[in-house]
Amino acid sequence: MKESFTARHSLVPIGSTEASYAFATAAAVTSVPPATAAAPATAVPPRAPARKNRSKSLLSRLALLGRPGVGTLAIFALFGLVGAAGSVENGGYAALVESEGELYDIVARAAGFPISAVTITGQSRLRERELLEAAGVGPRNSLPFLNATAVRERLMQVPLVKSARVVKFYPNRLVIAIEERQPSALWQRDGRVAVISDDGVPIDELRDQRYLGLPFVVGEGAQKRLLEFHMLMARAGDLAHRVKAGVLVAGRRWNLDMTNGVTVKLPELNPFGALDTLTRLQREARILDKDVMSIDLRIPERISVRLTEEAAAAREAQLAPHKSSKRGG
Repeated sequence: MKESFTARHSLVPIGSTEASYAFATAAAVTSVPPATAAAPATAVPPRAPARKNRSKSLLSRLALLGRPGVGTLAIFALFGLVGAAGSVENGGYAALVESEGELYDIVARAAGFPISAVTITGQSRLRERELLEAAGVGPRNSLPFLNATAVRERLMQVPLVKSARVVKFYPNRLVIAIEERQPSALWQRDGRVAVISDDGVPIDELRDQRYLGLPFVVGEGAQKRLLEFHMLMARAGDLAHRVKAGVLVAGRRWNLDMTNGVTVKLPELNPFGALDTLTRLQREARILDKDVMSIDLRIPERISVRLTEEAAAAREAQLAPHKSSKRGG
């Protein structure tokens, strides 16, 4: 527009009425004041709108403070901070945490995220109270700030717990699913008897007669070879019910203490073959029903039997006449 106005003005001589008319007409058409026409063509655009936008944003933020209730909330927050500072100085904060939990838990519970319901599944011998105490879950906790991984790790420290899973369901429900270890045998060590699971973990002390029917193993390391002992009992067949205990000797081989007091010594190598020999001897000669103290099967193809004192004396008495006749002859 500025360039168009200059071109018309230069074509008409000064003093002509047509020039004056053309000038007036051009000025009226372009509506550009003389001062504006003289301004340079490369003038920088004004930045007033940006300042205006910033001013509006600041005003809108300040307007939030004027809403109803904001001032009251700010006052309560200020008093709360002052009270918290005073409690920390006087030791009241520690008492508050002891009774109500951490500050973030208190806020989360007030916001609608307490732990109102705890569902526990999979337990049979453990009581819910025992599990909650072991998990460290109580009314002072809140669901958002409860560390499910830490809860699971604490539950796994319980000997009877084989596996655990902890799931949070918002807004206020916690689910704990556990798998208990099952009693598999009794293990005696240093005169104390413990109930152990199939993986050899002691899960309880022998307190009553509920577990007396379980297989019984004795000795250091016997709990770690429980699977082997179960396999031996399966191989023994009908003789298994006559085995009172399996004693691990020097961590290498088993002795079987029978219910009638007989000790069967199994070899370190191929104890299953030795059990087959014992089964055959019992079937053919009823060897376990004889007056014997021990049956030694440690050496393949050789069976050593130790008689009881009474049986040995009776046998000696039977052999005495034969010995005398031999001497006299």
